[in-house]
Amino acid sequence: MTQAMHVLQPQGDPDRFFERLARAERCALLLDYDGTLAPFHVDPAQALPHPGVRAALNALLAAQDTRLIIISGRWTRDLLPLLGLDRQPEVWGSHGWERCRPDGRCETRRPDERALQALAQADHWSESVAALGARRELKPASLAIHWRGLDPHAVHRIRADVLEQWALYARDQGLEAHDFDGGIELRVAGCSKADVVRTIAAESGNAPMAYLGDDFTDEDAFRVLRPGDLGVLVRSDIRATAAGLWLRPPGDLLDFLRRWSEVRAARRAC
Repeated sequence: MTQAMHVLQPQGDPDRFFERLARAERCALLLDYDGTLAPFHVDPAQALPHPGVRAALNALLAAQDTRLIIISGRWTRDLLPLLGLDRQPEVWGSHGWERCRPDGRCETRRPDERALQALAQADHWSESVAALGARRELKPASLAIHWRGLDPHAVHRIRADVLEQWALYARDQGLEAHDFDGGIELRVAGCSKADVVRTIAAESGNAPMAYLGDDFTDEDAFRVLRPGDLGVLVRSDIRATAAGLWLRPPGDLLDFLRRWSEVRAARRAC
């Protein structure tokens, strides 16, 4: 473990977690994408994984004794090409509304019609913030407004306008407003990364799990991890978090993934 890894809470002790991982027959590694596996980019279509990440994930997938799961707010159709892995991992997109399995089968939950209509309306009235430089991204269950790269004055105006319009037209129709690093998202209520973590925990029994994420949307997932599981904040600067461990990307992230592979390889060799 490098010096930059910081234990934030007792449950964030990586040594204790990896000791458990070394004994486990099954395990699950849950990974956010943007800001965690890949650096942010003004153009999200250019946000490719940090150098070394693909090789580390390919090694875990090839070993076949870690359930590797990508959990993202992105639409899976946009995320899968960016991953560029040798084989498809399990991927949950749109904050849990989509699930693509390793065999290629994909399932998408459909929001109710009222919420879908509210999203369509929001996409229409959000044309005003596009004129201020914001980029709109309509997904199966949300509308993301991106402002990365804009000056602070424009960001303030865009955020205020979105929240005002949301309060007038969308809040009572089942849409929630969520800040994320580089924008704000209007999302259909009823599904989150926390729900994904609960589902995976139920499917995995007592198998140890770690969740790595960077953004405010990952905090819901950190908070529902079970005792003994590991929540890891991956970002260059620290902030208030429910995670127990803090890693700086890409170096600490790669060290963590490398240690995971080594622990699992040692178990297979026994």
